[in-house]
Amino acid sequence: MLQIQKADLSNSAILELLINEAYRVEEFFVSGNRISQAEIADLLRKGNFLLALNDSSSVGCVYLEIKKDHGYLGLLSVSPKVQGQGVGKQLVTAAENLAREAGCLYMDLNIVNLREELPLFYHKLGYRETGETAPFPPRQLVTTEPCYFVMMSKVLREEERQP
Repeated sequence: MLQIQKADLSNSAILELLINEAYRVEEFFVSGNRISQAEIADLLRKGNFLLALNDSSSVGCVYLEIKKDHGYLGLLSVSPKVQGQGVGKQLVTAAENLAREAGCLYMDLNIVNLREELPLFYHKLGYRETGETAPFPPRQLVTTEPCYFVMMSKVLREEERQP
């Protein structure tokens, strides 16, 4: 049975392994690892990682950062051994629930335009493109093709209206 828990700095090695393993699919346009333990430590100072465990084996993770009434979801990573089994969807749902509990009205995320499978996955979860883009990479990754982030968002809850 899948369990999802908050990760901390003691989990940085497994987070690094999971993310870099899951992002190997980007080798057709990115050279090198997607993230380092130092970058994970920086992210943990601003937000949280959720870690998915299946019988005590780490099988996935996702990053969540709260920015006022917006949550930001990033680095969704599922071990290739269990992809297609709903782990990613469960991680996104858990992150959305935490964002709602923190008062977020929206969840935002960015996908790389070259990853053609991602829009359909996120559309099924209720996300839509905002029409905005952002530069890729956010740091010094070596890319072999021009690429950019496509920004997506989902309404988590309607604002409470005053009569």
